Amino acid sequence: MRRWIILLLVFSGKLAFSQQVDQYNLTWNSPSKNAGESMPCGGGDTGLNVWVEKGDLLFYIARSGSFDENNSLLKAGRIRIKLFPNPFENGTSFTQELVLRDGFISIRGVKNGLQAHVKIWADVFQPVAHVEIVANKPLSASVAYESWRYRDRVITGRENNGNSWKWAPQGEVKTAKDEVGFDGDQVRFFHGNAESTVFDAVVKQQGLDQVKSQLYNPLHGLVFGGMLTGKDMKAAGTYEGKYLDTDFRGWKLESTRPAKTHQAAVFLHTSLAGSASEWQTGLEAVMTAANKTKYVVLKKNLEWWHSFWDRSFVLIDPGKAAKPSAEWQAGRNYQLFRYLLGCNATGNWPTKFNGGLFTVDPSVTDSAMKFTPDFRNWGGGTHTAQNQRLVYWPMLKSGDADLMRPQFDFYLRLLRNAELRTETAWNHKGASFTEQLENFGLPNPAEYGWKRPPGYDKGMEYNAWLEYEWDTVLEFCLMMLETERYAGKDIAEYVPFIESCLTFFNEHYQYLAKNRGSKAFDAAGKLVLYPGSAAETYKMTYNSSSTVAALKTVLTRLLMLPPSAVPASHRKDLETMLGRIPPVNFQQFSGHPTIAPAKVWERVNNTESPQLYPVFPWGMYGIGKPGLDTAINTYRFDPDVLKFRSHVGWKQDNIFAARLGLTDDAAALTLAKLKDSGRRFPAFWGPGYDWAPDHNWGGSAMIGLQEMLMQTDGRRILLFPAWPSSWDVHFKLSAPYQTTVEAVFSNGKVVSVKVSPESRRNDVVLMK
Repeated sequence: MRRWIILLLVFSGKLAFSQQVDQYNLTWNSPSKNAGESMPCGGGDTGLNVWVEKGDLLFYIARSGSFDENNSLLKAGRIRIKLFPNPFENGTSFTQELVLRDGFISIRGVKNGLQAHVKIWADVFQPVAHVEIVANKPLSASVAYESWRYRDRVITGRENNGNSWKWAPQGEVKTAKDEVGFDGDQVRFFHGNAESTVFDAVVKQQGLDQVKSQLYNPLHGLVFGGMLTGKDMKAAGTYEGKYLDTDFRGWKLESTRPAKTHQAAVFLHTSLAGSASEWQTGLEAVMTAANKTKYVVLKKNLEWWHSFWDRSFVLIDPGKAAKPSAEWQAGRNYQLFRYLLGCNATGNWPTKFNGGLFTVDPSVTDSAMKFTPDFRNWGGGTHTAQNQRLVYWPMLKSGDADLMRPQFDFYLRLLRNAELRTETAWNHKGASFTEQLENFGLPNPAEYGWKRPPGYDKGMEYNAWLEYEWDTVLEFCLMMLETERYAGKDIAEYVPFIESCLTFFNEHYQYLAKNRGSKAFDAAGKLVLYPGSAAETYKMTYNSSSTVAALKTVLTRLLMLPPSAVPASHRKDLETMLGRIPPVNFQQFSGHPTIAPAKVWERVNNTESPQLYPVFPWGMYGIGKPGLDTAINTYRFDPDVLKFRSHVGWKQDNIFAARLGLTDDAAALTLAKLKDSGRRFPAFWGPGYDWAPDHNWGGSAMIGLQEMLMQTDGRRILLFPAWPSSWDVHFKLSAPYQTTVEAVFSNGKVVSVKVSPESRRNDVVLMK
């Protein structure tokens, strides 16, 4: 503990933003009612939901990549800590604080002269969660590991929405029990996937048995779990109970004697070991490494979090925490949500849009869902690109390009599977990525459809919402390209992926045209993008404007890379394809020209506004660009756009308004996005259209606020393009070409602008 205090003193005040982020620390002065009032804590790829209830300190543990046979994303378990005497039960003082600057939770209790302080944190660099207890008098402690997977559980009805079977299970579905037990004076727990998984069913369903041996399979042989340890603690037996809606069994460690300090840790390990013994060897290696470097790691963790906060921030009405305005709360919640994203900075798997690492018992979100804490709506291993994209777009301007790697590598791992799917179904080249995508690159089986007409195209999802929706992957292609422009990343490993995604569109739409008639192109020599889809909303489209804008933008950006990144032979093919992309389409309402969703479409299925995707994410229209009036007309006069407008969930109207310079709308929608969630933790929004905490709600809120502050057009940096004159702000964001901009706006005026490198100052355009 002394070393911890010394490290805090060494690093405190070192960064300009360090003292300012403290105003956003969240402090509770009373215990919580249940897990729904938990506080997030995390690091690396481990997330904890921490709360105190009826004198017990509890936390759930989650780690990205913990997929079972059904492709549910399982919790690692729940930890319960009891202190004797208990300073947290009916005491005279209680505080629980999220200390953002240092990435830990501090819990303090006072009762009858006993003062206790518990600190909980997750290691950024190793999969370890730490608990440190300090008291002014000796006390005893017990630390227990609780599991609801101590037995097999049959999954029925809506609970299957938490796995890949969804509403169409093929036979009985069950969550298989874990192996849990004492290992001396420690508790070991792990889940080893069975030989047969949902992967096998999907491969057979989609006619890919002939290439099965070549397909990447992340579920086969997967083993995940960990070890609970306590310093000077011994095994103290098991117990059973029920928490909210779920029965559980606990394995308890208790202190060997009363003491002023106690320590416990949970070490996690995940591998494709295929056997418990190999997994155990890997776990022991994690424990050995963590114990050898404990204080070095502590120092590195503080450095990491301080650097994280220093590289980007948005402070609205700074210093007004005592009387927080709606604007101040928006700035705080922006920071709180960015913290949630930082908790999966080094994961092998991306942050899920439907809860990230911080889901809890579902009945606190929907009282009808009396399921286990493993549940989340819309699946665990299922990747919904339209939602995922909003989690990752804000990381460019927040300076967090390194946090984008888990999402990019997710796609890289799936590239060959997507290409084999294309080759098998249509006998041409290119990677075909569908919208409801499993973590092995094939369509979700329920969305693909089990009851399909005889002879129906094996490459197609038999699904009214998702059919022909292939263009969402292009947003991740553009993100990959933008990390080169923003952060100077070497993206050579991603270029073949981007090219393969583009190749699919080039070849597939020629293939479809030739199946319909004798010509591969229209009369102007352009691709005929039919049948297509404008998001999930406008279906059976001809030349969807969102697809047109996507292809034009990605091709243009790819061709901007240096010759060393794109060989001359490839460049010629890409230029040819760019010349084949048809134009964006237009329509009129009350005499106002607007962007059309497509040239024609057959029906409307959802409530997105893809006619504005040429504004965001594709940036073809915006402030200072041709056609801005037409884009504004689309926002103001298209009846579907008006009908669909909202701030809830993945809705991105706040982003459209900001990019179009519509300050009043951008401000109102962004405030609505970033207002307190209504839960005890103010950035646990949702469920929206998905689940809680809704991470695509938070991501779209971040993007909108960033776009209000700063937009870019080529080398131009537009400051305060949609910023209300009455809002004071101090921000630091990243811009293209390895540039950071820090600015202060106060009392309706720009007070200061700092640009790094200084050579980019001439590219800054003040819009206020």
